[in-house]
Amino acid sequence: MSAIGKATWFQRFLLPGFALKAVIIGGGYATGRELAEYFVPAGPWGGLAGMLLATLIWSVVAALTFVLARKLNAYDYRSFFKGLLGPGQFAFEVAYLIFVVLILAVFGAAAGAIGAATFGWPELVGTLLLGVSIIAVTAWGTSAVEQMFKYVSILLYTVYGLFLILALASFGGLIEQGFANASPPSGNWVAGGLTYASYNIVGAVIVLPMLRHLTSQRDAVIAGLIAGPLSMLPAIFFFIAMMAFYPAIGSETLPSDFLLRQMTVPGFHLLFQVMIFAALLESGVGAVHAINERISGAVESRGRPPLTTGARAIVGAVILAGCMFVAGEVGLVDLIASGYRFLAWLFLAVFVLPLVTIGAWRLMRPLNGSPMEALP
Repeated sequence: MSAIGKATWFQRFLLPGFALKAVIIGGGYATGRELAEYFVPAGPWGGLAGMLLATLIWSVVAALTFVLARKLNAYDYRSFFKGLLGPGQFAFEVAYLIFVVLILAVFGAAAGAIGAATFGWPELVGTLLLGVSIIAVTAWGTSAVEQMFKYVSILLYTVYGLFLILALASFGGLIEQGFANASPPSGNWVAGGLTYASYNIVGAVIVLPMLRHLTSQRDAVIAGLIAGPLSMLPAIFFFIAMMAFYPAIGSETLPSDFLLRQMTVPGFHLLFQVMIFAALLESGVGAVHAINERISGAVESRGRPPLTTGARAIVGAVILAGCMFVAGEVGLVDLIASGYRFLAWLFLAVFVLPLVTIGAWRLMRPLNGSPMEALP
């Protein structure tokens, strides 16, 4: 943990947002499948409206979560929900377990599909490569995870920016036509934005280990508000490019691969697929690292040493072995279409609703009899 006064502006303000983006981006976001599922049906303008709504929700919930976490001195989800829900924290533990099984299955399916589409590998090879990479990074703890978030984020924003530039150069006229001919937003953009925001906002709790660098409650508010736009910006670039082929793009299993074939820039096609793998890696790392930190925090609370590198690797291996191969039985499209909507309702019940009620109430009360920490 950085000592107060020594944390950099990157660690205080950008790292939490990069970490949230890392958790959210995952298999469906990076490949465009989630965008096709939740925003394309609303059309070009409706889809953008839904994305802006999701961004606003992420920012508000992240800011509230970060402020409460800092007040509770809770930097893993076990400590956070113990402070928020008391004995009711078990409800979140169950919901998070379902979440991890589902998203790692999606990541495994996406990694397998990318390996098959790009290199002609058997799908199992891409899935195994992703799993081994996740274990390798999480085994070395928070410092290694932070460095990965930083450098992968630079790669992601650069590649998505190039993606939009190449899309405009290749089929910019079709994009312009898609927006010009689009109808005004209809009501379904609200449902898409709410659903997408709801099942992803659990990322605000997953990234709690990245908040140790915050030096004040004001830092927590700023970092939370910035996190929403940082998380959605690449998706907006992607969505704009997708509108060149609206509405047919909505039925593509891998919209990214479809668009890259239209660009006919083979070198960039390979770079983009590498970037997607990196996105899957950082999302999987975020989910598994949160479990490692939860276990380590519980162990330390009993007066024992934190988890070792070997123990973290074993935990990661056990989690991945039980989760990632679910994808082979269900498939990427069905996992995103059905499972994520269930998660949206689940996290609204066990996280968002308690946060905006009990959490807001706890923020207004003194902690352990001491005056409530104000925004300095």
